[in-house]
Amino acid sequence: MGEENNGMTTLVGVLDTLRERNQDNEFRLLDKGLTLDEVHFFQPEELTIIKTYRFEGESNPDDQSILYLIQTNKGQTGFLIDAYGVYSNEEAESYIRFIRRISVEDRDEQIIFS
Repeated sequence: MGEENNGMTTLVGVLDTLRERNQDNEFRLLDKGLTLDEVHFFQPEELTIIKTYRFEGESNPDDQSILYLIQTNKGQTGFLIDAYGVYSNEEAESYIRFIRRISVEDRDEQIIFS
């Protein structure tokens, strides 16, 4: 779940906070790796998940999404959203394998957003 303060309880609230802090770069997972610009591609060992937010739909608990706040080994910060059911089975398995290989360092929001 999102934090109960600073508007971090909804996906929109987190995205708004990221935009305010100029950290609203959206990563995309392509065959070559995770990218912000489709020029530079990062592999899991070059990335760290610094915060994870989980959200459930208000009317349907099965309507779930996860926002990963990710930092590259070059210091770039961005996000990746995992909305359940968006990917085909093959894409979902590839996505999950990639994400599970990224190290996790669950940082405090005060450090991330200061």
